[in-house]
Amino acid sequence: MFSSNPTRYATPAIALHWLMSLMIFSNLALGLIMVDMSLSPQKLKFFSWHKWLGITIFLLLWLRMFWRLRHPVPPLPRHMPNWQRYAAHFSHIALYVLMFIIPLSGWTYSSAAGKSVMYLGLFPLPDLVAADKGLADTLKFVHETLNFALMTLLATHVLAALKHHFMERDDILTRMLPFLSRR
Repeated sequence: MFSSNPTRYATPAIALHWLMSLMIFSNLALGLIMVDMSLSPQKLKFFSWHKWLGITIFLLLWLRMFWRLRHPVPPLPRHMPNWQRYAAHFSHIALYVLMFIIPLSGWTYSSAAGKSVMYLGLFPLPDLVAADKGLADTLKFVHETLNFALMTLLATHVLAALKHHFMERDDILTRMLPFLSRR
């Protein structure tokens, strides 16, 4: 159904990548904004949206992993040094791991804080742990730390893609942005 082009990602992979990127960057921004707000109806609304986005990202991650397991990724340029290949491989694994554990840490934190997650305002998700203030404090710290790790890794990911496009002048970025001209 989807044509195979060995030099770029397939359209569903590209669509999932950019959809999830938009959602992740939005959720990171929302998280940074809402934590400094005083308690208000707006803050509670932002927390709900943050949880909805987090769970949606978690669900889309499963779809993305399923797709990736069945569709090979385009090869890296032959001229790329081995250390960059290893760094790219490690960073992609780390991104997937963080996209998996960050929503779980937030969901578990909500459960420990005694605040169930109501997905899309339609149905409650089960609490993953019993309410426990000490555990909630620890999980809040874990959730925040993991998000700062994600922000660092995403910045590195974006900068590496831009470096390859503008300095190395290879086709790394065109694999995920096929409308860019190939060099």
